[in-house]
Amino acid sequence: MITRRRLAAGVCGLLVTWTGALFPAAAHADTAPAGEQAPKVELVLDVSGSMRATDIDGKSRMAAAKQAFNEVLDAVPPEVQLGIRTLGADYPGKDRKTGCKDTRQLYPVGPLDRTEAKTAVATLAPTGWTPIGPALLGAADDLEGGDATRRIVLITDGEDTCAPLDPCEVAREIAAKGIHLTIDTLGLVPDARTRAQLVCIAEATGGTYTSVRHTEELSDRVSQLVDRAAEPTLTPVAARGADACEKAPALKPGLYTDREAFGEHRWYRVEVLPGQELRASVSVAADRAVNRDYGVLLRASTLRGREIVRGEAAGDGRTDVVSTGLRYPRPESDADDDDGSGKPAAETVCLRVSNSFSAGAGVKTQPGLPVELSVALVDGPDEGTDAAFLGLGHGWWLLGVLVLTGFVAGVVWGWLSRWRISVWRTN
Repeated sequence: MITRRRLAAGVCGLLVTWTGALFPAAAHADTAPAGEQAPKVELVLDVSGSMRATDIDGKSRMAAAKQAFNEVLDAVPPEVQLGIRTLGADYPGKDRKTGCKDTRQLYPVGPLDRTEAKTAVATLAPTGWTPIGPALLGAADDLEGGDATRRIVLITDGEDTCAPLDPCEVAREIAAKGIHLTIDTLGLVPDARTRAQLVCIAEATGGTYTSVRHTEELSDRVSQLVDRAAEPTLTPVAARGADACEKAPALKPGLYTDREAFGEHRWYRVEVLPGQELRASVSVAADRAVNRDYGVLLRASTLRGREIVRGEAAGDGRTDVVSTGLRYPRPESDADDDDGSGKPAAETVCLRVSNSFSAGAGVKTQPGLPVELSVALVDGPDEGTDAAFLGLGHGWWLLGVLVLTGFVAGVVWGWLSRWRISVWRTN
């Protein structure tokens, strides 16, 4: 006898089977391959008294940080060993010597127990001083050992209160050790002095600085930095763009950093083979006060200046980072054996990064604004299928299958509902 439960289970199984047939490449969490060391990340959180301020989405900075941490901890890749360190979390007194030692490891660097880590963060309350320098030294010790990617992510709402131990000098000392440890800094509603100090710390180790004014921005940025640790190929490499494509550096797939003056254009080159798709994205950060209404343009063109594709984005002062990207698929039929080697010749694609930032009177314009450029070359789509539906497949056939699947599922569900109502009435 076919019961309602069996019938519903059968329908669900049929839909799951269809889904598996349509999308066989469902992602599974990867772990670090055997023989490779897991990347390490330590989140360093300011828990000083100033974190009580209620100026982030109508709640306290501490509440915003806790919410962001919960979201970040849920999304940490399984191959990342993550730890948490606090500063200013325990000593509420006025003794400077004691307050400047107030840093401890809240959660050890290692495989993540999300429940345990969240519970530890939930107990924090804004308390004391802001010993950034000692916290960075402690975090560097926490991450010692091995050659894996190591990253410190510092989240604070104020500058260090424990001089003369200058945190910028501490960052330079860490970088001078040659241990390949990167420090990224995030300023919560920062003032000019805090911004300057955090920029200096990040620059000393090749890291990034981000100003944060909303909970979502904090969560998104910390997640990006943790994900970056899981992808060693995304470790930024310095590259200096040129004023013309002919003089530009040739970039291979990877992540690059540069600095661009206000209103400047910078050029880079990428060699693209037939059948490959170029995917490029750029972010330009305002690491100082800038005028409202600005934009970033990423343009791909040929050596002859013909534009292939472009990406552009604008900001109005609510975020310090503006990002945009582009995709250029080079068809297989574009193969051209110019060198007689029997191999298809690469096409030089010129990437131009432009910005429309401007600064008010008294704002230093040097050094230029931080630029982060990502370049990837992947297999291009099959010729004749120039549409991708929701990133799940190519071509209109997929759209037709999805519509048909939705129609069948709707009919079956409607029939089940009517059958349940009729049974209920009979009973």
